[in-house]
Amino acid sequence: MRADPDRLHSGDVALSPGTLTALARRVPALPLRLVFGAALVLLGVGAAAVAEAFDERQAAVEVAVNRPVNAGAVDLADIRANNSPTLVRNPRNGRELAVANRIDSPRFSCGLHISRDGGTRWAQIPIPAPAGEEPKCFAPDAAFDADGDLYLSFVTLRGRGNVPHAVWLSRLEGGRLSKPVKLLGPLSFQVRLVADPVKPGRLYLTWLKASDVGLYQFSQTGNPVAFMRTDDGGRSWQRPVTVSPPQRERVIAPSLAVGPDGELHVLYLDLRDDRLDYAGAHEGQGGAPYPGPWELALARSTDGGRTWSDSVVDPNVKPTERIIVFIPPFPSLAADPDSGRLYASFHDGRLGDPDVLLWTSSDGGRSWSEPKRVNDTRQGDGRAQYLPKLAVAPNGRLDVLYYDRRRDPRNVLNEVSIQSSVDSGETFSQHLRFSERRFDSRIGFGAERKLPDLGSRLGLVSTDAAALAVWTDTRAGTDASLKQDLAAGLVRFSQPARLSGGLEAALLYGGILLAMLGLSLLGWLALERRRSRGP
Repeated sequence: MRADPDRLHSGDVALSPGTLTALARRVPALPLRLVFGAALVLLGVGAAAVAEAFDERQAAVEVAVNRPVNAGAVDLADIRANNSPTLVRNPRNGRELAVANRIDSPRFSCGLHISRDGGTRWAQIPIPAPAGEEPKCFAPDAAFDADGDLYLSFVTLRGRGNVPHAVWLSRLEGGRLSKPVKLLGPLSFQVRLVADPVKPGRLYLTWLKASDVGLYQFSQTGNPVAFMRTDDGGRSWQRPVTVSPPQRERVIAPSLAVGPDGELHVLYLDLRDDRLDYAGAHEGQGGAPYPGPWELALARSTDGGRTWSDSVVDPNVKPTERIIVFIPPFPSLAADPDSGRLYASFHDGRLGDPDVLLWTSSDGGRSWSEPKRVNDTRQGDGRAQYLPKLAVAPNGRLDVLYYDRRRDPRNVLNEVSIQSSVDSGETFSQHLRFSERRFDSRIGFGAERKLPDLGSRLGLVSTDAAALAVWTDTRAGTDASLKQDLAAGLVRFSQPARLSGGLEAALLYGGILLAMLGLSLLGWLALERRRSRGP
């Protein structure tokens, strides 16, 4: 069919002169017709403006006062080194939180603290020592399952070398932890515990399965990332499977996240040819980092962990520090609970100093974006931002927490900063300081060897209204005491008024259509007026 040149098109709506004539004749006078056309335009513009007005982005509006988590934080005589917090939130009771953490000195131990008022007050929960084990708890992790039951995993160490001897699981029952149940035997390193967000009693465990160790080193290569699952709260477990492929000979620091459809993702570091750190060639002494690249890799399972596929997140991660391979910094992984979009983050030195980088995947981890620099500092300023922790709120807001030395020209004093993205990691808000005071990054276990350890991770949980963080803080420590404490901070976000998706779309597109109709009517009236005047 041939197009009629006298018909005016507005999207898929055709407005012929006859249609406009019939519409205009309902208004008796020309001035009133003009008013009618102008009113349609104004009404349409107003409807679209209303829709846009309800599309305001969230913004951080308030930072609460820092609060200590461990009771000894206010006691200078308590010189324990608390670090590496895992922070988890009860899905059935959002005000109930748990923090599990390492204690590195004066002796190895573990901490577990519970808050039932949203993080204002914390109470320590004693961790029972398994029978027959030395009283050296290490590397705890915690998870609430979908029913709100809290589980704690931890390792017991043995001998003068403090080598992992067994892995244990306990459950909080009536305010106390149950008798620990043994899950794994010796040489299980970097154990992480994650609960399925939907299926009660389903827990996932990842770890590094080592064959032999020496001082500061894995004595052999080929120590894979391993995985196993329970569907009954730990009473029975499926047989362990290997996650990382055998060609990856030097893998460490696995971090697991669960997608909205139950898919499993494990992010980890492949140190490739780095013998300096993996084989302990640095002999535990600080100094220049390994000059070659590491690789950030992801393993993915869609069958509950029975089989795994592998992808490369980034093949050229530039190390920024030497590490003790048994207690490395962990990369962070998070999955959007609605869209399933994956976010991975780690610190990297490719731009001249440690920066927080973010990678995203919209296809379940099969492919990854180029890295995006998160920290809003001047590139190459010589000041470190590192050890990021990710969390995704139910509304899709991505929060990134990290240690930050931007305000110290000497690159020594840490603060804790957070930045957020509401467009899937494309852009980020300006940084917001969580910590009220700067604190010394040189205070910690290993400081005498110039390898002070502030821990392997930070803690972060995010809701639509707030983000709660827990970090290792040395403000009460000294070079002599090596005291480290856990501090908590809360940032609240604005809650812009929202329209339902259907109503917002109706206002926006209906407004555009009305405005176009009004403009078409005004145009036709102007044309009619010129015609009535004649040549």
